[in-house]
Amino acid sequence: MELQPLGNRVVVKVLEPEEEKTASGIVIPESAQEKPQQAEVIAVGPGEKEEGELVEPPVEEGDRVIFGKYSGSEVEVDGQEYLILGGDDILAKVV
Repeated sequence: MELQPLGNRVVVKVLEPEEEKTASGIVIPESAQEKPQQAEVIAVGPGEKEEGELVEPPVEEGDRVIFGKYSGSEVEVDGQEYLILGGDDILAKVV
């Protein structure tokens, strides 16, 4: 099954953070770490009309983005977890 977002929505796959350690080598458990905020764009919607013109989201498939900590809706498709974000939930593109 394939996801095709509507409007200015974007489907992303959240990138898992690397294992964190303190300076002394103690591994910080995943439950104590902050939620990941980086993701890879999987699919992009066509955009929204503003003042009669279609405005496309400023990202494309394959881009890495940073999004708000508690943004989006989590979905699972074919055993894979994705996040559907609105265009306004994307804070920056990693270049």
